[in-house]
Amino acid sequence: MFARVSTYKTGPETTADAPTEDIVKRVLEIPGCRGIYYLNGKETDKALSITLWDTEEALAASREAANKIRTETSEAQKTQILEVEEFEVTTSSLKD
Repeated sequence: MFARVSTYKTGPETTADAPTEDIVKRVLEIPGCRGIYYLNGKETDKALSITLWDTEEALAASREAANKIRTETSEAQKTQILEVEEFEVTTSSLKD
């Protein structure tokens, strides 16, 4: 599994604490997407989005669509994209 982590700068002008359901749906419809997490900093002016991908090929193939969604969402919610990084997930475990 692979992940894309996007870091955003938020501020008083930011219009939402999370992406809309429509945005989440658009991301999940990209082939190879396994999930999305959005983390909003409580004591900071930062937020993170983490998307998970089946394969490195799916991650690479999603770059253009993901960039379009990220840019549109950032503009609409008045956040600034600080960084976009890609990782291989080497451990994954969620407790039920």
